[in-house]
Amino acid sequence: MNKSFLIAVLTFCFYAGITAQTATNKLDSILPVRGLSISAPAPEDVDGFIDFIQKELVPAHFNLLILRVDWNFKYESHPELRAGNPLTKQDVKKITAACKKAGIRIAPQVNLLGHQSWAKHTGSLLTVYPEFDETPHVKTENYPGWPNPDGLYCKSYCPLHPDVHKVVFPLVDELTEAFETDLFHAGMDEVFYIGDAHCPRCSGRDKAELFAGEVTVIRNHLAEKGKKLMIWGDRLLDGKTTGLGEWEASMNNTHRAIDLIPKDVFICDWHYDRPEPTPVYFAMKGFDVAVCPWKKPDVALKELDDMVRFRKNASPGTAQHFQGIIATVWSGNKAFMQNYYQQKQKEEESDAFTLKKLIEALKTL
Repeated sequence: MNKSFLIAVLTFCFYAGITAQTATNKLDSILPVRGLSISAPAPEDVDGFIDFIQKELVPAHFNLLILRVDWNFKYESHPELRAGNPLTKQDVKKITAACKKAGIRIAPQVNLLGHQSWAKHTGSLLTVYPEFDETPHVKTENYPGWPNPDGLYCKSYCPLHPDVHKVVFPLVDELTEAFETDLFHAGMDEVFYIGDAHCPRCSGRDKAELFAGEVTVIRNHLAEKGKKLMIWGDRLLDGKTTGLGEWEASMNNTHRAIDLIPKDVFICDWHYDRPEPTPVYFAMKGFDVAVCPWKKPDVALKELDDMVRFRKNASPGTAQHFQGIIATVWSGNKAFMQNYYQQKQKEEESDAFTLKKLIEALKTL
């Protein structure tokens, strides 16, 4: 091979590598977190999901994947909590290897505290351990829809039950070890049942202190192992003062917990109908925060613009907390994949179409 030609090729490759690295560093400075929150795939859908990661998320420079696992893993510490078709360690290793290669961090999620039931179905934790139920007098099988006299949306476990963390923490440790990650998402959104008047342990206690106590206990357990806690941010917002209401914020006074929890908890701030400026509130309180849109592309793009603008224009001390954007998907993994690849481009209000629009926007950054 001609020596001059070889030198030219090597020089091109060197500078191309430098340029690519510079572009990545610049994107990280503009928007450090570019993520997707989605339910974990079933074992038979793992290969297709990995293909989606490689073909869709990698070219758009995604670097975070929140995988809602819950009970869909072949737990060894508490096999009685496994769902019917759980992921195996081998399945998880395949996903982990693909993400590592792509520079994507994984935060496995198990809903802690709230979301222990849905409609008439009670989840594995309270089914197997009914003694953990904050409101055992409320029967999910009688759920009539929302609203209802019992105020039932989703069940919660009692954060003060002496044995609940002996069960859930081994699951947390198993998942973070299996996914080889230092991140864990505990959910903790839409907690309507907390400090119930009928609970022998929680009755009469300050709901903000109860919520903050549970966040702190989980955070401390993770911190001892060098890991970081992520949660949804709605329970830390005052639903009455802001006008955000009981879904996107708290109407049962848990919002005061924002001043009681450790500042290294990562806040996932979800708003689906309007680009609420609440990331500013979290950042000024000293928390790292990412905005989390769902199925309205115009809202998602405005939230993306807001986060870039907040980070660019805020003082350095505050700007560092505006971390980025995490798209959310609330349909099942398989249903989402089908919709993503089969839907018509003109169909607007869907998580699949919204993610496509975000991918286009992130590529331009």
